[in-house]
Amino acid sequence: MLVVLALDLGVLNRHAHVVSIREALTFTAGLFVLALGFNALVFLAYENQWMGLGTHLDKLDGVVNDGQLAAVKFFTGYIIEISLSADNVFVIAMIFQYLRVPAQYQHRVLFWGILGALVMRGAMILLGATLIARYHWILYLFGAFLVITAWRMLVQKEDADAVGDSVVIKWVRRFFPVTPTYHEQQFSIIQDGRRVLTPLAVALVLVETTDLLFAVDSIPAIFAITTDPFIVFTSNVFAILGLRSLYFALAGAIEKFTYLKVSLSAILGLVGLKMLLADLLKEYIGPNFNFYLLGMVALILMAGVVASVMKERRKA
Repeated sequence: MLVVLALDLGVLNRHAHVVSIREALTFTAGLFVLALGFNALVFLAYENQWMGLGTHLDKLDGVVNDGQLAAVKFFTGYIIEISLSADNVFVIAMIFQYLRVPAQYQHRVLFWGILGALVMRGAMILLGATLIARYHWILYLFGAFLVITAWRMLVQKEDADAVGDSVVIKWVRRFFPVTPTYHEQQFSIIQDGRRVLTPLAVALVLVETTDLLFAVDSIPAIFAITTDPFIVFTSNVFAILGLRSLYFALAGAIEKFTYLKVSLSAILGLVGLKMLLADLLKEYIGPNFNFYLLGMVALILMAGVVASVMKERRKA
């Protein structure tokens, strides 16, 4: 994780510049290959029970994860988390649009925002795993929450103008002086003998807040796949590391994916029902129901993309 972050900031993006779609797609593909390689490592670690992995009962389905099962759960969690990140991309794009963040400084905001996201999600995963270990019924609460969230995502409309009415922006401007203009890629400057924030710092606070809100949805979603803290955290890490490049790859075309939100709400509803009906699924489908879930998630995403492309072609 540290090597990827150091490579991203210290080598590829050492100087502020506009990240091209080609550069973003290359980095996204590289991270995907890295995730596949790590998935192979997960298989070996759980199959050979390195460092005690694969020796504890997974409280979600009541089985001990062997190499194959752990690999399927990691990859399913990774695909679900990176899919939910696509909706996060849309909100971040609205934030940058409202605050008119220059394109060459957007990467800096996302980099530090993702560092904060890793810390916040790590704490939330630790808390969630501890609660589930003590109170198994919380899984059903998470499942019901995901189904409700899926419905809200389907019917709720987002508007870029609503960013200006954000409580977070009002709170920041109330307690901290903010300059009206950007000062290159600085988050704060010394002005008239005192330190003041720049609009870039406001964008960073909004991005952090947005990820915190999305984590409330995505953390229960990964717990619908497994309660193993190692798989939960690492699948989240790889999804978050790809969020930055995913933004630059999709930001310009995100509005063309008309049915993206429908697909994401369907995925959330699916994993919520899976969490609620885990015992029945295990009984009637067998231990491979996680593999079937991965296939259904892939089909839902593919259907949303194909339907969106066909609609754009009809418009054209």
